[in-house]
Amino acid sequence: MVYQQIVAAKKNNQKLLAILLDPDKIDLSSLATLVEKINHSPATHIFVGGSLVEANIIDELILLLKEKTHLPVVLFPGNPSQISDKADAILFLTLLSGRNPDYLIEHQVNAVPILKKTHLEVISTGYILIESGKQTAVERVSQTTPLNRDDADYVLQTAQAGEYIGNKLIYLEAGSGAQQAVPLAMIQKVSQNIQIPIIVGGGIRSKQAIDEAFSVGADLVVIGTAFENDINFFNS
Repeated sequence: MVYQQIVAAKKNNQKLLAILLDPDKIDLSSLATLVEKINHSPATHIFVGGSLVEANIIDELILLLKEKTHLPVVLFPGNPSQISDKADAILFLTLLSGRNPDYLIEHQVNAVPILKKTHLEVISTGYILIESGKQTAVERVSQTTPLNRDDADYVLQTAQAGEYIGNKLIYLEAGSGAQQAVPLAMIQKVSQNIQIPIIVGGGIRSKQAIDEAFSVGADLVVIGTAFENDINFFNS
């Protein structure tokens, strides 16, 4: 079970790394090279999804990934149309930082009949968008405002509310292509004051930045754009 693995890793202080693949940015003809780079990276998980996925290749992409790698494939969906029964698990996201009802409950309700037809492991995840210096795809698509990057107290309150609601994970997100990553002091404050694992993503562009996020309490770090732009990222 993916969630049990994440919880066990947190307990043992083992840090996890996910590579996020956006189907709209994947060329299936060159997937073998991409997967080879993933297999030679420190990645422990592959996330698949995006804020607005238009390419109808999610099933095919996941099947090819599972043929060529043994890493668990976890859906990171922007809406119910991105659900695939080929994956191992799905982050069942609630956009806690926003007040758009579609992303607080409507998409989740619409996803249930689809999920009931699959064997996906459903992992309740509180998703918190943090101001990053530019408008990201999440902000644009969800029509919500990110939380102030200078107000760690309110971000912590939001994460704690998610924990009280019953979320199993908290995901602190700066957004794809963010100019600035989630502040380290904010990650640390949240990490020290909730019990559930923390995922951190967005704006992380170097191995040093990954290590810094780990050092202040991130349990799982996600990289997407940096790896998309340079598949030799971990060899540099």
